[in-house]
Amino acid sequence: MNLQHNHNFEDDQFIFCLEGVPDVETNTITDVIKNLEKLALEQGIASIYKTCDTIEGLEESLNTLLYDDHNFKGYEIIYLVMQGKRNTICLNDYYYSFEEIAEIFEGKMKGKILHFANTKVLDLKDEEAQYFLDITGALAISGYGVAHKNINSSLLDKAFFSLCQELDDVVEVVEELHQKHYAICKLLDFRLYY
Repeated sequence: MNLQHNHNFEDDQFIFCLEGVPDVETNTITDVIKNLEKLALEQGIASIYKTCDTIEGLEESLNTLLYDDHNFKGYEIIYLVMQGKRNTICLNDYYYSFEEIAEIFEGKMKGKILHFANTKVLDLKDEEAQYFLDITGALAISGYGVAHKNINSSLLDKAFFSLCQELDDVVEVVEELHQKHYAICKLLDFRLYY
């Protein structure tokens, strides 16, 4: 008898992944989808995946999740795979600042960790990060200081998600991540604002 599956479903955590794409009408199986499938198979971490090509699409997807999905409290991590610069995300050649995004999701991200893949550099000033966390209620923002064309952050993303399942404290998660994956944490400059 497999005891692993007898845990309380309420404790399950999911990942909600939003990938910025040039056109949502085009259905392509991206690497992100493949990695999320691996995460489900190898670590039993379920995810919901959506694409967006505009800020309205981003807003709509997150609002749908907030208001229509009763599992939302189970989504601890919002995983954003998007282009962008230091403190912006880019959708369809438009740049949106973290400040604008914070205002769209005011008070709606309580207890969530926003994690950015290294398709964009995450480099926030303390006050930018603090503003975002204060306005949205998010627990933390994490991502990478280095966007590598050749090195995808998906392995480290998976390790991070898996540790978030095991440990409750984000600071412990980061320490453990650095202990287990020191070289790649340094290489991609993993960072967390909380």
